[in-house]
Amino acid sequence: MATPMEEDLPKAEAEAAGPAPPAAAVAGGDGDGEKPAPAPASPPSDSDSDSDDGGEGGDAADELRIQALEQALQEQPLDYESHVQYIQCLRKSGKIEKLRAAREEMNRSFPLTPKMWQEWTKDEASLRPESFEDIEKLYERGVQEYLSVRLWRDYLDFVEENDKSVSQCSPSGLTKMRNLFERAITAGGLHVTDGGKLWEAYREYEMAILTIIDDDDEEKAKQVQRIRVIFHRQLSVPLVDMESILAEYKSWEAEQGNANDPTSNFDGVPSNAVSAYKKANEMYNVRKQYEDQLSNADASDGDKLEEFLKYIKFEESSGDPARVQVLYERAVAELPVSTDLWMGYTSYLDKTLKVPAVLKSVYHRATRNCTWISELWVRYLLSLERIRASEEELRHVFEQALQCSFPSIKEYLEIYLTRVDSLRRRIADGLDFQLIRQTFMDATEFLSPQMGTEDLLLLHAYWAKLERTLGNDLAAARGVWENTLKKSGSVLEVWQHYIAMEIETGHIHEARSLYKRCYAKRFSGSGSEDICHAWIRFEREYGTLEDYDLAVKKVNPRLKELMMFKAQQEVKFDTYAVPKETTGNDFSQKRKPSKTPTKQQPPAKKKKENPPKSAVLSDDHGSKEQISTGHVKAGEFSGEKTQASMEVNLVGGSRTENTASKESKSNFYSDKCTAYMSNIDLTGIAYVDFSDNEHLEAAIRKNKHKLLAKKVSVARSDPSKGKKSREAGSFSKDQGTSGNHGEKAEFASRPDKEIPKDEPKITGKNTFAAPRSVVKPLGWTKKDEKSDVGAEELKSNEEFRNLLLKK
Repeated sequence: MATPMEEDLPKAEAEAAGPAPPAAAVAGGDGDGEKPAPAPASPPSDSDSDSDDGGEGGDAADELRIQALEQALQEQPLDYESHVQYIQCLRKSGKIEKLRAAREEMNRSFPLTPKMWQEWTKDEASLRPESFEDIEKLYERGVQEYLSVRLWRDYLDFVEENDKSVSQCSPSGLTKMRNLFERAITAGGLHVTDGGKLWEAYREYEMAILTIIDDDDEEKAKQVQRIRVIFHRQLSVPLVDMESILAEYKSWEAEQGNANDPTSNFDGVPSNAVSAYKKANEMYNVRKQYEDQLSNADASDGDKLEEFLKYIKFEESSGDPARVQVLYERAVAELPVSTDLWMGYTSYLDKTLKVPAVLKSVYHRATRNCTWISELWVRYLLSLERIRASEEELRHVFEQALQCSFPSIKEYLEIYLTRVDSLRRRIADGLDFQLIRQTFMDATEFLSPQMGTEDLLLLHAYWAKLERTLGNDLAAARGVWENTLKKSGSVLEVWQHYIAMEIETGHIHEARSLYKRCYAKRFSGSGSEDICHAWIRFEREYGTLEDYDLAVKKVNPRLKELMMFKAQQEVKFDTYAVPKETTGNDFSQKRKPSKTPTKQQPPAKKKKENPPKSAVLSDDHGSKEQISTGHVKAGEFSGEKTQASMEVNLVGGSRTENTASKESKSNFYSDKCTAYMSNIDLTGIAYVDFSDNEHLEAAIRKNKHKLLAKKVSVARSDPSKGKKSREAGSFSKDQGTSGNHGEKAEFASRPDKEIPKDEPKITGKNTFAAPRSVVKPLGWTKKDEKSDVGAEELKSNEEFRNLLLKK
C-alpha cells in the first residue's frame, strides 16, 4: 500500500524499497530519532535524505507548520483536527520519535480511526520488525476501538507472518492463530458486505495447514473436517455473493474425492448445510435493501444515520443480539460521534446482552467518542455497578467524567449524585461513610457558585439526610444546613428544608428557634409573609398557648410592616412610572373628576386599611398608623416633572389597591379653585381648596407673608403650566428647599427634637398638612360622612383656610 512517504522518495529508491517502507526511519545509533530514511534496512545518509526535489524551502515550511501545530496543541490539547494534522506532518517529515509520541498523546484523549491504526502499525512494523510484541499490542489496541475488517486482516497477516510459533506451525502457534481467527469472526464475521473476507482468510489458513500434513491420515481427516465445518458455518451466514461461496465449497469437496454434479446447486452438499444456506440466502435478500442504501457513497452523514437507525430497528425486531451488535459496531465506526447511536447501543446492551466485558468495552468507547454527553457517563457508572465492578474502577470512571466539559452545571450535579447513589447502595459492603461525605463536600465546592436554588436544595437535602440516617450524626446534618445558610440565607426554601428536618426528627424547640431566626428576614416574592404564616401554623400544631401567643406577637408587627412596605412600593411605582413624553396636562388630567361615578370609600377607612409610612397618626386606643408623605428628594426630578411628581405622590400618599377608591378621589379635586403652598412648616408642601375664586385670590395675595414664623409661597395650583411660570409666581428656583438654608426638602414630618423651641408644634391627628387622602375634601356631603374623625379633619382644614386668609 502506497504511503505519503513513498511520494517523497526518488524513483530509484522507491523501486528498491518496494512496497514495505510506509514512512521514514531512524538510522541506528543516530540518537535524535528524527533523521529521515526510506527503509530501515538501508538508511540513507543525511545528504541522501536532503536530496529530494522539495529542497530546503519545503523542509523549512514543514518545520514552521509543525511548530505552529505544536503551539496550537499546547493551547488547545483537545483539538482533534490539530492532532490529526500534526501526525500527518510528522509522518511526512520523518520525525519518528515525535510521531510516535504524538500518536500516543492523541490516543490518550481520542480513539483513532482504523486508517490511523493501519498507518501506525505498518509504520512500526517496517521500522522495528524485531519488536513483534509491541506491534502486536498496537494491533490489539486498534481492533478494540472500532470494527474494521481491513484492520483485522492486517492483524491476522502480521501474526501469521511474524510470530515464530505460528509460522513454524507449533501446537501453541496453531492454537494462538485459530483463537485469533475466531475472535475476528466474532467481531466481523456477520458483517454482510465485508465479513466474507474474514471467513476466506480463515479457510485459506486451515487449507495451508492441510497441505503440510504428510502421512498422518487421522490428522489429515481432522483437518479436512475442520475446513468443512468452516464452510458450513459461512454458508449459514447471510453474506454477499452467497452463490460463489456455495460453488467454492462444492469444488473443494470434489477435490477431497466427494464427486458432485457442478450443474446442480446442492448435489453433494449435506442436507443440513443446504437448509442453513437457503435460510441465510433469504435473510440476505431481506437485508439487501438496507445494504444498498448504506452503500451510497454520496449520502450525507444525516442520511447515513437515518438508514443505520432503520436497519438497526429491523435487526432488533429479528431478535438476534449478535447481528444487532455487529450492525451497531458498523454504524459507530462510520459515525463515531453520533450521540443517538451510542445511546441506543449502550441501552440495548444493558437490556439485552448484559455481558460484562462487552458492556465495559462499549461504554468506554462511547464516553471517549462523546465525552460531552453526561448521560453516557451516568449510564457507564450504573452499568459498572450492575456488573459489580471494583470501587477503584468506579472511582476512576467518576473522576474521568468530572474532567469532561458538559453544557450545564446540572449535568455535573447528576454525575455527583450518581456517585453518591452508588456509594450509598454499597455502604453495606463495608465502604466508609467518609467517602460519601467527601463526595458531597467536593460537589459543594465545585458546584455551589453556579447552582440554582432547586439544585442547591437537592444536593444539600440529600447530604443532610444521609448524615442523619447513614452517618447517624445529627450535628453534622445541622452543620450542612448551617453552612448552606451562610451562603444562601436569603433563600426561603433553605430555611424551610432545615425546619422540616428538625420537625421530622422531633426537635420542636430547634425548629421554633429557626423560625425566630428567620421570620424577620427579607425573602423574595411573598416569602417573607409565607414564613410568618408558616410559624403560626407550626405553633398551632406543635406549640403551647404561650408559644402561639408569642409567635403572633412577633409576627403581626412584621406582617403590618410588610403590608406598609408593599403599599409604599406600589405608590412609588404609580408615581414614577410615567412615560417621558407625559406633559403637565397629563398630571392635571389625573386630578380631574372622573366622568363615571363610583362608590365612595370614607377616607378614615382607607387610612386604616392602607397605612403608608411616614407621618404617624394615633387612634383612640393609642395604636399608631403611619401615613406616607412621599419621600422624594429634591433633585431626583427637574422642572415641571418634579413638581408634578411631588403633587401626585403627596396627594396619593395613602392609595389602596381598590381601583374604585382611586377613581373616587378624582371626583373632588379639579384644581379649579386650589392654592399650592410651599415653605410651610415641617419643610412640606400643601394644597388648599377654596369654595370660590374670591377667597382663592385673597389667599394668593398672602404670598411671601409669614405663617407660623415662615415666609409661605402661595400660588394658584395649575400643573399644566411649566416651571418658569411657577417661578414667576410663587414657586422659586429653590423648590424643595427650606427657608434660607437651602436644605433638600423631604416630604415627611421632622422629629420634635429637630423643631426649634420658639416654633409652635403642630401635633395630633388633625394637622393642617394632612394629605388629601385622609381629609374630607370640598364636595363631601353630610350623607357621605362616616366618622367623627373625618369631620374633625374637615374642620381643621377649614380652620387652616381661615387662618391663611386672616393672615
